Amino acid sequence: SEVFLASTGVIGEPLDTTKFSHLLAGLVKDGKPDLWTEAAKAIMTTDTYPKVATATVKLGDADVTINGIAKGAGMIAPDMATMLSFIATDAPISASVLQDLLSRGTAKTFNAVTVDSDTSTSDTLLIFATGKAAARGAPAISEAKDARLGAFRRALGKVLKSLALQVVRDGEGARKQVEVTVTGAKSARSAKRIALSIANSPLVKTAVAGEDANWGRVVMAVGKAGEPADRDRLSIWFGDNRLAHEGERDPAYSEEATSAYMKRDDIRIRADIGIGRGKATVWTCDLTKEYVAINGDYRS
Repeated sequence: SEVFLASTGVIGEPLDTTKFSHLLAGLVKDGKPDLWTEAAKAIMTTDTYPKVATATVKLGDADVTINGIAKGAGMIAPDMATMLSFIATDAPISASVLQDLLSRGTAKTFNAVTVDSDTSTSDTLLIFATGKAAARGAPAISEAKDARLGAFRRALGKVLKSLALQVVRDGEGARKQVEVTVTGAKSARSAKRIALSIANSPLVKTAVAGEDANWGRVVMAVGKAGEPADRDRLSIWFGDNRLAHEGERDPAYSEEATSAYMKRDDIRIRADIGIGRGKATVWTCDLTKEYVAINGDYRS
């Protein structure tokens, strides 16, 4: 058997193992299958609530379960963050297949969220398979291309996305969740870089916090991404409200309707670059005074 160590905390300060080493002896023997929420609570730091997700799906003719927990609220950005996440399934799937599923699944989930653009030395995402569903007739899977994996792959993706969005929702000091979609970019990679530039912009994030539909800040963030773009082809939406079209303020733009939209807890920003077919979506949150307070007092 192996024990995997995962921790977050102040970078550079050694982990004091005496705080938990005396608790390890009976963990496996005394473990219970219904303590997922308690485990999620145990790994919280600046989180305000435990993050859990679950799914049940068919593998062959048998039902298998996927459970996941996560923690993280600050220093969150792709590859990866001050984040811990643990996924477990009773499906009989080999380690190499699990690695393939997890690597592919993170691209549009954990690697598409950002709270503050900062990453960490201490991020961990692990997936485990007990194989116990084999006793109920679930087939053993040893190839990533096995056609029977389709439903499991989709269910795992939903669990990963749920946990990733819970991390964003609980971003330090955050009040609003923001979905940023970029379309019409030169490539999907270019679209994601532009989307992250928008999502990581302090000026965009503070505008969302202030419920101000300042689309000029989105234009700025598109420009600073360093990706191909054409000002005269750029269009921007907040929700269903188009604020800019072909590089200019939309003549039909309604300040009243957009201001009402910005009061929502979930905000969607879309930028169409107008030069290609590349698209990408990332998620972030607003930037508030509370974020400064939490991180300014972190060690004190």
